[in-house]
Amino acid sequence: MKKFLIGLSFAVLTIMNVNGQDYKTHKVKKGETIESIAKSYMVTPYDIYALNPDAQTNFKPNIVLIIPKSKLRETPIETETKKLMSYKEHKVRRKETLYSISKKYNIPIEDIKKHNTRLYSENLRKGDEINIPQFDIVTEVNTLENTIRKYTVLPKEGKWRVAYKFGITLDELETLNPNLGDVLQEGQEINVPNIANNEEQELDEAYGYYTVLPKEGFYRLKIKLWLAQEELEALNPELKASGLKSGMVLRIPLEVSHSLTTAEVSSISLIDQLNHFETKQMALLLPFRLDRIEADSIAEAKRLMQKDPYLRLALDFHTGVLMALDSAKQLGLSTKLDVFDTKARVSEVISILNDNDFSNYDAVIGPITSDNFEQAASMLKTDNVPIVSPMTKPENLYDNVFQTIPSNTLLRQKMINYIKADSLEKHIIIISDAKHKTVSGELKTAFPLAKQIFSRKTKGGKDAYYIMKNDVEKVLAEGRNIVFLETANEGFVSNVTSVLNAFNGNSQSANRSIHVKRDIVLATTNKNKAFEGSNISNYDLSNLKFHYPSVNKSYDVEHQNAFITKYKHIYNEAPNRYAIRGFDVVMDVLMRLAIEADLYKGTKTEFTTEYVENKFQYAKKLFGGYCNEAAYIIKYEDLKLIEASN
Repeated sequence: MKKFLIGLSFAVLTIMNVNGQDYKTHKVKKGETIESIAKSYMVTPYDIYALNPDAQTNFKPNIVLIIPKSKLRETPIETETKKLMSYKEHKVRRKETLYSISKKYNIPIEDIKKHNTRLYSENLRKGDEINIPQFDIVTEVNTLENTIRKYTVLPKEGKWRVAYKFGITLDELETLNPNLGDVLQEGQEINVPNIANNEEQELDEAYGYYTVLPKEGFYRLKIKLWLAQEELEALNPELKASGLKSGMVLRIPLEVSHSLTTAEVSSISLIDQLNHFETKQMALLLPFRLDRIEADSIAEAKRLMQKDPYLRLALDFHTGVLMALDSAKQLGLSTKLDVFDTKARVSEVISILNDNDFSNYDAVIGPITSDNFEQAASMLKTDNVPIVSPMTKPENLYDNVFQTIPSNTLLRQKMINYIKADSLEKHIIIISDAKHKTVSGELKTAFPLAKQIFSRKTKGGKDAYYIMKNDVEKVLAEGRNIVFLETANEGFVSNVTSVLNAFNGNSQSANRSIHVKRDIVLATTNKNKAFEGSNISNYDLSNLKFHYPSVNKSYDVEHQNAFITKYKHIYNEAPNRYAIRGFDVVMDVLMRLAIEADLYKGTKTEFTTEYVENKFQYAKKLFGGYCNEAAYIIKYEDLKLIEASN
């Protein structure tokens, strides 16, 4: 009895609330779905479920749903329904089936069964006389109040922005506005759902947005956006109720949005934007391990510099940092730099951070090893001190972390986008070993017409890391062929490049009767050490115009560069990649600190900066810090490594 009274009270309160909020009710008819009802009232299924939670498990004819009246149409809705007018008798002939009869009378099989109920349990036989229903299409006009209103298009608002704002699909927006045209004009008046102002969805610049294409499901979006269904639903809660619909605008992480486009943000110089000239405080954490060097032993110091990889790397990186500070000084930017020796030990990092006040630093550069950086980033996140990872990809991208190395996912997508942007006619071939079948599959998804080749196996079923000439020749086409090679095995790289070179240019066909001209371009989404081994011929790579995505590019020794010239003058040698990395990373941090009040604001606007060998374009992760999304496509040409462009 008590439960009944509680339930009755809840029902009364619900009805009172509905009446108080001026909602409308809808009695479900046979054949209706949540989606069709939502579309009629210009609401989303999510809106209906929010007011009718039981409908998710108990949706059936005759139940009454609560619909927000604020979203109803002010113009009548015309719906077409079938009305039974009469029957036509049909005598079944030999070899006739329900399917052939349905086609003959242009009527669904289900309608034939519905008016000849014995056909649900019995088979159709020759000589049977059945009723063929004759329908007429009747147009019903339902007048529903207050469902649309006029909306004035704002500057730079496209159709997808308006659709997202009012929680409808592009198709629904165009249904409301039959003569909408391809492009919205500022000041144009259009019809939109009459929702309350506080129900409008605001575009958040911290996110990207994606319009669902026809027939795209969660699986296809996972491949395309690298986001699982659960992640998409977390960003777009209405998906749990409505499911995916063509034309729906989804909110997605900004970095995913960046990776979908082949267009790259133009590099800019920040020199003309400098306006914060106060002295910046910066900390540099490097593994010098000076405790291992005797102060009065020059010979021991030299020996350690040659033998200790940490010391050599730290010294080279440090020289680049000093060069960056000097270059910034020439621009009127002063910096107070504190250098700490981490000794490549986590315990030392903890001691440094506990014994010094890091809360006032504008930026912390390093440590350069993963475990040490993880410890420092974790300890500094409490005070929200920006910390920059110059050499590694952090294990955890905390809100205060700036990852300067682009992710492997981004590099792979950049390579795919580069090939897609190539407008010349081409044939795609994907060669991989067993360990890289997943990558091969992703490339196949990106290039559906591509041919796949996998390395051969031993009799025992293990990967043998080789292919035969015949494996390649049967899929190569005359003309231009782009071949992806995905492996981390040096022997396989040597084998494949040798085989491909045999077919590159003019070669005889299989029957040796004619010559075939082919242009083969080798590419990979991950250039690892396998492509740099002693058994790999640079002549073969150059001949195949080898392309790959890269974090950095090699500076051109034939062109004058102020940094290179000055470095040689000071240190009597050319800078190595660690010195250049130190210069580029720190110079970029200092420049960004000089255009905004802090490093976070200095990375908020989307732009790319470029220095000697590296470029930077930071994007805020959905649940974390900032990741560099700028990278290069590098190619071999005449035994040189140069930046490629379409």
